[in-house]
Amino acid sequence: MADVKKIAVIAGDGIGPEVVAEAIKVMNKTEELFGYKFSFEQGLFGGIAIDEKGTPLPQDTLDMCKRADAVLLGAVGGPKWDNNPKELRPETGLLGIRKALGLFSNIRPATIFDCLKEASTLKPEVLEGTDLIVVRELTGGIYFGEKFRREGENGQEAVDTCVYNVAEVERIVRQAFEIAQKRRKFLTSVDKANVLETSRLWREVVNRIAPEYPDVELEHVLVDNCAMQLLRRPSSFDVIVTENMFGDILSDEAAMLTGSIGMLSSASLGEGAFGLYEPVHGSAPDIAGRGIANPIATILSVALMFRLTFGYEDAAKSIEDAVAEVLNAGHRTGDIAVDKSKAIGTQAMGELIVAAMRK
Repeated sequence: MADVKKIAVIAGDGIGPEVVAEAIKVMNKTEELFGYKFSFEQGLFGGIAIDEKGTPLPQDTLDMCKRADAVLLGAVGGPKWDNNPKELRPETGLLGIRKALGLFSNIRPATIFDCLKEASTLKPEVLEGTDLIVVRELTGGIYFGEKFRREGENGQEAVDTCVYNVAEVERIVRQAFEIAQKRRKFLTSVDKANVLETSRLWREVVNRIAPEYPDVELEHVLVDNCAMQLLRRPSSFDVIVTENMFGDILSDEAAMLTGSIGMLSSASLGEGAFGLYEPVHGSAPDIAGRGIANPIATILSVALMFRLTFGYEDAAKSIEDAVAEVLNAGHRTGDIAVDKSKAIGTQAMGELIVAAMRK
């Protein structure tokens, strides 16, 4: 009998509960088809946790995540909490949970579905063959460096420090090389080594580690050039590894190649198999409760969970094939529909994907 995998479920804010509900239906179908077993435990996080418990990351939610084999997260945040002090903002909870769970890398695939090429702002011939992953360092760099203000010759100055050490670079780069080994064996390391000292350290570490992975071809690309090439020749990339801020920007750019951020999954990983899985999109409070959100990114995040944390490749592929089948049949939520009058809702999309899953 299969081990029961414990899933910590954090629905979060806005459309989070709606898309997570469809992802859980997919996991239940996986139990039926493949015999895998899951148990679910729910916790509060983000804005709703601020409202109900006075903190974006309650201790009982964190404890729940530490007991689990993986975490499924919907979305957090919204304008309701935008003017809160820093410690009472949903985004502070995200930084806190990543640090507390030791999650140092964010994995963001960007794959083009042929039937959705018309949803992208790029020409179909430019998108042809695009299938890439951005591996973003998650716990270092300028987002976590010292921040302060001071008086200068021309008035007040603001300072954000960017710090990376060798160990932080080594662990994310090794992970990226290992991901590339399982794909097309091509790694692009993105930095700004012509200007930044942190980038020069980054490049030195990458070059030192590269000989350990002789089967993976390595290229170095400056971040501004990478941003341009993602729009000019996106199919030439396989795995992109980069530091925190560059990865934040480039992964959102890569997301839009697909035509909708509502299509993209992500994983946040640490040293072992444990991971936190969530859609790239936000909480979309403007459409929350209307049943029209696209659940595909969250459903594909479950496929990532199966592949990266549990090694359930058969179930992961079943989900991905089902999504492709439903899209190829012409079904669309409003964010990816050309004819909005024919768009289907969140629940209908989830149910179609479940029905299309095969062993």
